[in-house]
Amino acid sequence: MEVTYRDIYKEGLIVLDTDMFRHYHDARMLIRYDSNLIAFKRMPNLKEFSNTEKYLQEYHFARGQKHLKFVFPPNEKIDEELWANLSDEKYDIGFMELYKINPWKFPKEEKRKEIEIVHIGEAQLDDFLTVSYQQDLFFGAEFAAIKRDNNRRHFHDPTIWQVLAYYNGAPAGGLEAIIKEQTVEIDGLFVLPEFQRKRIAAHLQQFVMVSFPEKTVILLADGEDTPREMYKKQNYEYVGFQYEAVKVFEDEGNYCKG
Repeated sequence: MEVTYRDIYKEGLIVLDTDMFRHYHDARMLIRYDSNLIAFKRMPNLKEFSNTEKYLQEYHFARGQKHLKFVFPPNEKIDEELWANLSDEKYDIGFMELYKINPWKFPKEEKRKEIEIVHIGEAQLDDFLTVSYQQDLFFGAEFAAIKRDNNRRHFHDPTIWQVLAYYNGAPAGGLEAIIKEQTVEIDGLFVLPEFQRKRIAAHLQQFVMVSFPEKTVILLADGEDTPREMYKKQNYEYVGFQYEAVKVFEDEGNYCKG
C-alpha cells in the first residue's frame, strides 16, 4: 500500500489549521518538542517563515515554553535563503526518514529462551513504566516523569499496544505499536544499554510483524542516526524524508525532544 507522512501518529491537539500550516499543541507535555510544533503544508518563503515563527514564539512564550519546532513538507528541500536564516538563528536542522515493510518480508528471528516479548497487561504495566522511565532519563528527570504519565494514558488506549521485552526475566526494552486501519506504526523502540547487541530490538519488531500480518508496518528514523541502517538490512523500504528545525531559547538540558 502507499504510505505517506500523513500515516504517522501525531500527539497533541491541532489548535490552528491554515492553508500554510497546522499548529500542534499538548498542554499536558509542554516540554515535548514532538507534541508542540508547527507542520508546514507547503514550503514557506523566508517572509512567510518569519511571520509563522513570530506567531509560534509568542504562543509558546505565553505558556512558558522555551522551544520552537518546525516540520517542513515531506520530500522537499529547504531553499538556500531559508536554510541560511535558520542557521544564522541557531536552529538545529535535521531530517527524518519514513520506512515501511510488509511483515512477511521481515527476517525471521530464531526464538531465544532468554528473550520474552509481551503485549503488556496490568501485570506488566509497572515493568513497562519503569524501563521506559530509565530510557527517558536521557532527556532529563522532568521529561521522564511527564512521559511516564503519558505512558499510563496510552495503556488505556485500545489503538496503542505497549510491548515489553524481558531478558532472562529482567525488563530490557520496549516499543509502542500504534494501530490504524491499514498500518501499524512502531514508535519509541528502545533497548537499555546493558541489554544491547542481544537481538532484542529485532525480537520486538518481529513480535509486531507476527501480531499484525495483514497490515503495513511503518516507522520514522533519524536520517543522521545509525538505526536507519539496521532497518535497511531488515528489508524496510525507504519512503521519503522530511526536514525539521528546532531552536531552544535557554539551556533546558536535552530532555525535550522525544
